[in-house]
Amino acid sequence: MTVASARHILVDTEEKCLDLKGRITAGEDFADIAKAHSTCPSKEQGGDLGQFGPGMMVKEFDEVVFSADVNTLQGPVKTQFGFHLLEVTSRD
Repeated sequence: MTVASARHILVDTEEKCLDLKGRITAGEDFADIAKAHSTCPSKEQGGDLGQFGPGMMVKEFDEVVFSADVNTLQGPVKTQFGFHLLEVTSRD
């Protein structure tokens, strides 16, 4: 089975998600942004979600995590929880 590790930032609007994406792309630290802005409890770990397999996350999230290039910033990804920026940190 394929296993991935990822980190994410969850916010309530697409506009905020795009703003944060711009800040990270411009060189700000993903983990610092996650700690300051994410509404997910994972923000305490800089957005790190640890390892998980297919089907363990919501469908929209899963599709990106198991198809996107590793170490690239993805998003906004809309789910029932809000808008995510995500980065796949490893996939085996």
